[in-house]
Amino acid sequence: MNHDSQVAELILSKDKIWDILVIGGGATGLGIAVDAVTRGYKTILLEMSDFAKGTSSRSTKLVHGGVRYLAQGDILLVAEALKERGMMLKNASHLTANQEFVIPAYSLWDVILYTVGLKFYDLLSGKLSLGKSYFINRDKTLKRLPLLKAEGLKGGIIYHDGQFDDSRMAITMASECVRLGGMALNYFEVTGFLKDDKGKISGVKATDRETGNEYQVRSLLVINASGVFTDVIHRLDDPSSLPTIRPSQGVHIVLDKSFLAGNSAIMIPKTDDGRVLFAIPWYDKVVVGTTDTPLNDITNEPKALEEEVNFILNTAANYLTKKPTRSDALCIYAGLRPLAADPDNTGATREVSRRHKIKISSSGLLSITGGKWTSYRRMAEETIDKGIRAGLIEEKKCVTKTYSFYQDGLKLKSERLRIYGNGAAEIENMIAEDPGLGKQLDVRLPYTRAEIIWICRNEMPRKLEDVLARRTRAMILDARASSAIAPEVAEIMARELKTDGKWAEAQVADYNKLLLNYL
Repeated sequence: MNHDSQVAELILSKDKIWDILVIGGGATGLGIAVDAVTRGYKTILLEMSDFAKGTSSRSTKLVHGGVRYLAQGDILLVAEALKERGMMLKNASHLTANQEFVIPAYSLWDVILYTVGLKFYDLLSGKLSLGKSYFINRDKTLKRLPLLKAEGLKGGIIYHDGQFDDSRMAITMASECVRLGGMALNYFEVTGFLKDDKGKISGVKATDRETGNEYQVRSLLVINASGVFTDVIHRLDDPSSLPTIRPSQGVHIVLDKSFLAGNSAIMIPKTDDGRVLFAIPWYDKVVVGTTDTPLNDITNEPKALEEEVNFILNTAANYLTKKPTRSDALCIYAGLRPLAADPDNTGATREVSRRHKIKISSSGLLSITGGKWTSYRRMAEETIDKGIRAGLIEEKKCVTKTYSFYQDGLKLKSERLRIYGNGAAEIENMIAEDPGLGKQLDVRLPYTRAEIIWICRNEMPRKLEDVLARRTRAMILDARASSAIAPEVAEIMARELKTDGKWAEAQVADYNKLLLNYL
């Protein structure tokens, strides 16, 4: 699982032919890799940076049907997503939770509209419902959300949706793929395609970004699941291919939990830009967002625009009595949605469907665009099935509907460690043997030395950022605190990854430079 050159030679040797090669290690690519390996295909995934480095670690942290897609009339999308939501909560119970939401209503029309709309949402979720929606009066609403603006409040509508840790889910999927005999390599960039004499794709050319070594990896089926970089891969196949992605930026601000002062989340269904705004309790903090800004520039490190930050702060201030300011932000993060778009549609990106599209090019490149985290499993199933129907791989049955990433019933001293799934007990054993490893790295963050060591040994981090942003959520929970623990974490990593003090120093410098984007 590391980038050791001998291992790389072994797995990428010229005479090895994989059944399925996946380009992209975000939610979609990892979902496809898990689907493929659980069906019994020889599977390899290549990710040019770290797993979930892009969009997939920068979400609103919701597993949801999409209340607002109901308003757009996309009932089928909502019904599908609600079904998938139910499966995801069952299959990854250690990373998901049932979250109560309140929609504050400031007019009688709002009360009627949202009560009826959410009854329909309940109906669509059927047997996989997380709890019925209902109206509560003004006093009960303020009891749940004591810091909500009381003036003009008529009451609130309660409903339930799922919540999760996006990048922990992604890392779990990458680990599972490898555990089951597949291969997942981060910092491996696809630079071109191998083609036979008929122009059909037979594999890829890839570069290990750490060593600079180049490889040719052969595969029966190559799947492009590279999110916002989908068109970059398309152009490697066919330089004249038309754009299929309309990127849209979504920004979130993380605040102290004192801004919400309750366990319920708030959903504001109508904002000035026509989006919904969420304020959601998450790991003892509050995540507030999001925006929908069409962008032309695609980058691995999108940056929140000033007007997006102001929009979120101003909208939150309209509904909360404790008004957040820029200096209250513990972290500001931006992600790019890879919306599957019709090149002729130039409307607002919030109107672009969240549906996914699956296509095969004339050379046999299978590409999936669009979609959302909640539907990752279904998208994966449909993608592999399309490859089967095209005759590129033999038929094998999908098993992910009931495939669990976690063995329930694990007894733990610390519930917080459950996010490491079946590895949580190993971390507890490490702490039992050496209690010093159980000390928090910083009082502002929950993480311990034992977790960092375990992550280095089990979860393929190659850079300090991988650990602080995605294996733990230190960067998002409190960017400044993550900077404070960076030197010690880099030191632990240097020991575990068998590098040196110079490496650790360079990593800390790089990380602190990166953090400027998040504050």
